[in-house]
Amino acid sequence: MHARTFVIAALAIALAGCVTQTKPLRGDFADVSPHDAIEQDSTGAIVRWGGRIVRTEPLADRTCFEVLSTRLDASGRPYWAADDTRGRFIACRSGFYDPALFTDTREVTFTGRVDGYENRKIGEYDYRFPRIAADVVYLWPVRERVEVIARPGPWPWWGWW
Repeated sequence: MHARTFVIAALAIALAGCVTQTKPLRGDFADVSPHDAIEQDSTGAIVRWGGRIVRTEPLADRTCFEVLSTRLDASGRPYWAADDTRGRFIACRSGFYDPALFTDTREVTFTGRVDGYENRKIGEYDYRFPRIAADVVYLWPVRERVEVIARPGPWPWWGWW
């Protein structure tokens, strides 16, 4: 292993150990996913759910978000692994959240209480959405894709020290 690669790997591990949840996303939450909430009534459960926005709907006194859910990492950010979804949900919060900023595919995390269910169509399919009354709406910065390419030096011993 080249020294540069070792240093990068060590730095990544060290930084991962420093990951903490952003303050608004801290707390104790029920271990129930949106899919679980559909299978068993979870009304009243305090949850932290996140994923990608499918649609943002500003209403007269609140804004509702339809979200494709996934797991969250240690910081509370949505973590995507090959087609791993945890269902869909609706989150509503009082006030206006601009659909020009809260666009589809943006990552968002919500905390709040499951306050009911809504039946809506996805295409022609009837889907039962768990709905949360959100206390926190946390829009994550867009991820930038960065490629790191480690190239060996011109001499065999290059990078060993």
